[in-house]
Amino acid sequence: MADIFTTCVDTRWRYMLLIFSAAFLASWLFFAFLFWCIAFLHGDLAVGPPKPCLMHVNSFVEAFLFSVETQTTIGYGFRCVTDECPLAILAVVAQSILGCLIDSFMIGTIMAKMARPKKRAQTLLFSHHAVIALRDGKLCLMWRVGNLRKSHIVEAHVRAQLIRPYITQEGEYLPVDQRDLNVGYDSGLDRIFLVSPIIIVHEIDEESPLYTMGKEQLEGEDFEIVVILEGMVEATAMTTQARSSYLASEIRWGHRFEPVVFEEKNHYKVDYSHFHKTYQVPGTPVCSARELHESRITALPSPSAFCYENELALLSQEEDEDEEAVGGVPDEGVIHVMGSHLELDRLQASMALDNISYRRESAI
Repeated sequence: MADIFTTCVDTRWRYMLLIFSAAFLASWLFFAFLFWCIAFLHGDLAVGPPKPCLMHVNSFVEAFLFSVETQTTIGYGFRCVTDECPLAILAVVAQSILGCLIDSFMIGTIMAKMARPKKRAQTLLFSHHAVIALRDGKLCLMWRVGNLRKSHIVEAHVRAQLIRPYITQEGEYLPVDQRDLNVGYDSGLDRIFLVSPIIIVHEIDEESPLYTMGKEQLEGEDFEIVVILEGMVEATAMTTQARSSYLASEIRWGHRFEPVVFEEKNHYKVDYSHFHKTYQVPGTPVCSARELHESRITALPSPSAFCYENELALLSQEEDEDEEAVGGVPDEGVIHVMGSHLELDRLQASMALDNISYRRESAI
């Protein structure tokens, strides 16, 4: 109750409308009872008073109607307050001020609730799983993000935190310890241009909390990695935030994401049907990044993985050429990135996507 405005903005529409309706009704009933008491004490309810405080207010129902007319400034011209009772005039002034306050609070809350870019975050996708694989000879944690709408996210940047219990050297137990995962803060790689799906990379180095974890240790760990994508909505310039999280069981060791961007003759094609799919990379070390660094072993790229990615691209190109030869229509589940202008033909509503495209971070 200390911050009732934020509480009303965060609450559901049905509850907010119920609260405001109850506030109006309570104020009308309160002042109706007050006007009725004034009229009763002054003798206006008797037959033929010399000069009443409230004209044509002879019952509680008429007092309620006068209260509604006063607060909503309807003013039918039939019921009115006279100069006989200063208390009645003060009550009218107080009700008018209270009505303005309730209207201002209601309008401000509704505008703030309507302007929130909450729905925009639902069109920002996170991959269902994160993966750990070699990239440039180093073990990296990776996940994929994408944008389904035509409008861009301005000044988009990503963050990631690892949350797990921790015991300090002094024996203090921290049930929810948060550690940042570097996704390129120093080099600026955390700021992305989300025109097509992008794989976010966290290099597992000496400063990473995952530096000492191998494949077996990762499977037995109890932690959660919360990933956050923030940016401004291009249409409204308001900041939006999308979040997801990955448990240790949702991280696939030795996997990579299947390609979703394919180059054609004069444009690029983005196929979101492969957005959440991964494939296993043979030859990925199962040891930790620390053991890999200490052993001085140079991890070579897997030839089979290289061929797999190229086969997907070539297969997609052959399918497009066959469709053009027979006069077929393009796929509905793809996005075309045209030339240097990066114009996107976005997904149609009939696109076959997994309904669970994003989720909240799990309960800690």
